[in-house]
Amino acid sequence: MDDPSTSLLSWALLSLVFLSAYFSGSETAMMALNRYRMRHLAKEGHSGAKRATKLLERPDRLLGVILIGNNFVNFSAASIATLLAIQILGEEGVAWAPVICTFVFLIFAEVAPKTIAANYPEKIALPSSHILSLLLLLLWPLVWAVSALSNTLLKMLGIQHQNDQGDHLSREELRTLVFEGAKIASQSQDMMLGVLDLDEVTVDDIMVPKSEIIGIDLEEPLEDIINQLRNAQHTRLPVFREDIDHVIGMLHVRDAIRFLTSEEPNKASLVQEIDEVYFVPENTALQRQIRNFQARKERIALVVDEYGDVQGIVTLEDILEEIVGEFTTDLASASSDIHPQEDGSFVVDGGATIRSINRALTWDLPADGPKTLNGLMTDRLETFPEAPVSIEIDEYRLEVVRLKDNMIATAKLTRRAATE
Repeated sequence: MDDPSTSLLSWALLSLVFLSAYFSGSETAMMALNRYRMRHLAKEGHSGAKRATKLLERPDRLLGVILIGNNFVNFSAASIATLLAIQILGEEGVAWAPVICTFVFLIFAEVAPKTIAANYPEKIALPSSHILSLLLLLLWPLVWAVSALSNTLLKMLGIQHQNDQGDHLSREELRTLVFEGAKIASQSQDMMLGVLDLDEVTVDDIMVPKSEIIGIDLEEPLEDIINQLRNAQHTRLPVFREDIDHVIGMLHVRDAIRFLTSEEPNKASLVQEIDEVYFVPENTALQRQIRNFQARKERIALVVDEYGDVQGIVTLEDILEEIVGEFTTDLASASSDIHPQEDGSFVVDGGATIRSINRALTWDLPADGPKTLNGLMTDRLETFPEAPVSIEIDEYRLEVVRLKDNMIATAKLTRRAATE
């Protein structure tokens, strides 16, 4: 039959191993908690989340109470293990005690509990927060002293204690969080990513370029203008003389109807129906432009460069499509610039924007320079091609298919397989 003192020491040692495992697991679990989820649960009234959030506000004190408890338990366990080894093995137990104790504590009080806590932080941390809060209250003087000494040492080393710095997500971190959100529907995910892009994308990234603007030229015969208005596919049209650089106003479809139904429509009466043109700088961020549209109660604007020359046209719908995806009833917008081919390549209009190509094909063509496919290709070629040529950008092959009016009108795009 075992000596009672040996049995007592064995039970005491097992209890200390369990306590050490608790402190080690609690430390890992508390540090592994998702603080944003904790705040969410705390707002819903979860008591454990409230305590955990409060403890995490001062990680120095939280770690202080955990490490005080863990070190006290470990040192006590080492002493008891030595006594127990001497009783069982005699004087040789002094040499064996550290080896056995290290192995037991490493496996059962460190690696195993910390691994479990890392995998199930909430299940460990939330119940533990009640015990840790009580221990913090009981050991407050000692915890305060340890925390003060450690913070003083950190200040001497030039490290300032900051409670919640680094606890805020950057835009890129938030993008990653949204992108990897397994429980977020794909469409909602795209919308959230679109909202995050509004500060980085400017109106010249999404505008309809100058060459594609459809408007009313007052130099055209009146009959042609009337026919154009009757077949208009847009709700607003710029009105100009000769070209868009000489724009004089914007015509709304409701005003066009009034003009068309008048007894004697003429160019003078048409000019009376037009509204003032709203101009915006080409580098205006979409986030700012949405607010500008709201403030001015406008839905369409002409985009100008630093010299005041018209570069394109942008609408509120264009900006909203950056968030929710394309939606349109315009026949002109319904036709796609990207045409898939049987060989896996794509025939793309040269005026298509790099952003729209990347979004449609889930590609990563460089979008920090030229805005259109034509611009990107001529920029890389450093000259205007006189015959069909091709270039390669990373894993993408861009081949000129058709030239027109000093522009690459059509190009064939191919993406090499990752194994090539």
